[in-house]
Amino acid sequence: MKLDIARIQVGQRKRKLDEGKVRSLAESFESIGQLQPITVEQCEYGNYRMIAGLHRLEAAKLLGWESIEAQEFEGDAVAAELAEIDENLMRNDLTVLEQGEHLARRQELVGFSRGGDRKSDEFQTATVAVRKPTNELARAIGLSERSAHNRISVARNIVPEVKDAIRDTEIANSTTQLLELARLSPEKQIEVSNFLDGEMTIQDALKEVKKVAREKEIQERIAEIESNAFTPPSRKYDVIVIDPPWQYGTDYDPDGRRSASPYPEMSLEDIKAIQLPNAEDCVLWLWTTHKFMRHSFEVLDSWRFRDVAILTWVKSRMGLGSWLRSQSEFCIMAVKGHPKINLTNQTTVIYGEMREHSRKPDEFYKLVDSLCVGYKIDWFSREKREGWDQYGAEIGKFVEQ
Repeated sequence: MKLDIARIQVGQRKRKLDEGKVRSLAESFESIGQLQPITVEQCEYGNYRMIAGLHRLEAAKLLGWESIEAQEFEGDAVAAELAEIDENLMRNDLTVLEQGEHLARRQELVGFSRGGDRKSDEFQTATVAVRKPTNELARAIGLSERSAHNRISVARNIVPEVKDAIRDTEIANSTTQLLELARLSPEKQIEVSNFLDGEMTIQDALKEVKKVAREKEIQERIAEIESNAFTPPSRKYDVIVIDPPWQYGTDYDPDGRRSASPYPEMSLEDIKAIQLPNAEDCVLWLWTTHKFMRHSFEVLDSWRFRDVAILTWVKSRMGLGSWLRSQSEFCIMAVKGHPKINLTNQTTVIYGEMREHSRKPDEFYKLVDSLCVGYKIDWFSREKREGWDQYGAEIGKFVEQ
């Protein structure tokens, strides 16, 4: 039948209008005419409600037509919505998110029509003609049962405001990203969506969320430490720097073997026996040299720390040595538990002035302060530093004059 376009009402549609498709249909209408009618149902005041064929209707409007070929739908409101859903799915130009929304809604409608309240008026008058079960329709549009299930899960588990935020992005057509988003709690989904700018992936947004959360934790930790006037709870430390007096087995002689240690040394077993006051989540910095690098990992094992990196201090000038003359020293970074680390662009090399024997460069402590947050102690310390506790017999050895 020919129907006046002015009498056709278009409500909220289940998919967005494709302007390019409207123009293409308009060109086709001019060339060969309208081949398929739109589908409508009669409503109040002699008007009709659009069920299927929105793009054809908009193409007719674009051409200035006053009427359009239409067919009236036979059935109730549930059947009409099912017909609209089926047509949209069969068109196969929906995003993954839109397919999921259509399939989820269709499953609800089919479930209602087959198993609703049989005493209700809606059920008694239902004349739903379900042409295909949802799983068969999914196969007809090229989806496996698993793919259809995943799309339905996405539609049901992503909160409405987040779906609206991603609807016109590439994420809406990525099953992998949608599933990752759907696995998050509603609160986390909203957090992630706040970082999406049309180009960022869900994975990138999650990294940003974690980065913000980590920064918040760091700031809270700093505030806690300041409020405690640096009195560590239970004398446990989140960050420990230790420079053990390794046993070189030689005596220091300023007129002879000057590469020997000028202070009492400890055996390897004594060093392993040190009881460090570490917190459950702790970062340890163990200073060592070429000679004791191999033994350092045994020490870490005995302390139950896991090595994660080796820092090399490149000194401003070369020193002494038994074979090659040394111009470097090493500090092994090790961890226990899951400490808070503020990783940015720190590297495995620092450059610093070589000063008194065993005195470590200020650049090292700046690096540690930039990386690590929490209560800190310098074991076998010889120099007082702001924000650090000290332990050792020579805590005031290096004092700036």
